[in-house]
Amino acid sequence: MSIELDADNNLQDEIREPLIIPERKILISDDPPQEQKHQWMVYMSTIAAVCGSYAFGNCAGFSSPAQAAITEDLNLSTAEYSLFGSILTFGAMIGAITSGPIADFTGRKGAMRVAAAFCVAGWLAIYFAQGTISLDIGRLATGYGMGVFSFVVPIFIAEIAPKNMRGALTTLNQLMICTGVSVSYIIGTLISWRVLALTGLIPCAVLVIGLLFIPESPRWLAKLGHQKEFETSLQKLRGKDANISEETAEIQDYIRTLDALPKAKMLDLFDKRYLRSVTIGVGLMVCQQLGGINGICFYVTSIFQSAGFPSNVGTIIYAVLQVVVTALGATLIDKAGRKPLLLVSGSGLVLGCFLVAVSFYLKVHEIALKASPIFAVVGILVYIGSFSIGMGAVPWVIMSEIFPINIKGVAGSLATLVNWFIAWIVSYTFNFLMSWSSYGTFILYGVINALAILFIIVVVPETKGRTLEQIQASINS
Repeated sequence: MSIELDADNNLQDEIREPLIIPERKILISDDPPQEQKHQWMVYMSTIAAVCGSYAFGNCAGFSSPAQAAITEDLNLSTAEYSLFGSILTFGAMIGAITSGPIADFTGRKGAMRVAAAFCVAGWLAIYFAQGTISLDIGRLATGYGMGVFSFVVPIFIAEIAPKNMRGALTTLNQLMICTGVSVSYIIGTLISWRVLALTGLIPCAVLVIGLLFIPESPRWLAKLGHQKEFETSLQKLRGKDANISEETAEIQDYIRTLDALPKAKMLDLFDKRYLRSVTIGVGLMVCQQLGGINGICFYVTSIFQSAGFPSNVGTIIYAVLQVVVTALGATLIDKAGRKPLLLVSGSGLVLGCFLVAVSFYLKVHEIALKASPIFAVVGILVYIGSFSIGMGAVPWVIMSEIFPINIKGVAGSLATLVNWFIAWIVSYTFNFLMSWSSYGTFILYGVINALAILFIIVVVPETKGRTLEQIQASINS
């Protein structure tokens, strides 16, 4: 990583050193085959962490199947239930703001424990709710847990995974979010809303128990100067017989250069040396959300109804498709690369928006009315399939890779906050835009997704097959 510090050229040279192979003689290579078989602790740690992602999905998927029953049981008005649904996003924004400092202060495992505690408290408040106050407090608490999980889970996975496995393992974050949403949609039609709330406790319990048996992020331990704990954690993750000396030296070299820099504050993110990584991280979050995903996700049932397609069938197909395609993306991300998946995904989003726009145009102008539902269903499925294979997961993977560890907390919080804020804007404005022009709404989303493709081509680097230190060095040089 090359950082321009005019006052100290020596420091500039030091920061480049981790990548100067002839001087350090640190060989940067793929994990030896004999060490790959000892990665069971990496898998176990990832499985424990993505229970938080599943809990995230539970929170996001709860309100849709529970809406009718909660409204009837608690005699809620439309406005009261709308507040209940939307307050989740505000809780997530608060969680995003505080997630970085929490993860830096208590560790990645500590931040996941905090998120799980808020989710448990929130679900219990919803389960015992007899009115709007307890209901809204519970929803706000689960939203806070979501906000923290959305930051810390991909960060933790990226920091523990070998470079050749990092993309696929980090993508499991999005896969489990989709799975949590889909399971909530499906079982929410079979059980009461109070029991559905209790099911949200299960992934939290599994997560908390799992955290007892997995190591802390070695990079976070190295950052704090806990040398013995750092080496122990890395050894556990790579296997007791693995040679970790080269990876240890590379991480320590990088940490030493960062220790010479002042502790980052929010305003420091706009410094020249960090500007590119912040632009990439925040820009991808804007691209992910501004293309309309939350508007379509929240109102997919009404979209199918408007198109004249059975909403229950459409929603189940939608839910299953996003899980299957997200799993496919997880298998491809370390083979095809991050950038190609983003470009394929963005192209599919533009096509999906175009097809839905055509559907609504035909319906509004009463042209080929039998074809209108076909265009709508195909367009929505192309859209969610395209989103799931790239734009859903890859921005989180790249965000976990590009920020130097000294700014990872504050920069990650900013990127996550922007993500949730744009998500709120899109979900809030969707119905207003549809009232203005149904086909115009999807043309607008299509144009935004086309601009996202341009942003990816021009700004976003490929990070496949490179260590975190290499990635951050090249971006911030």
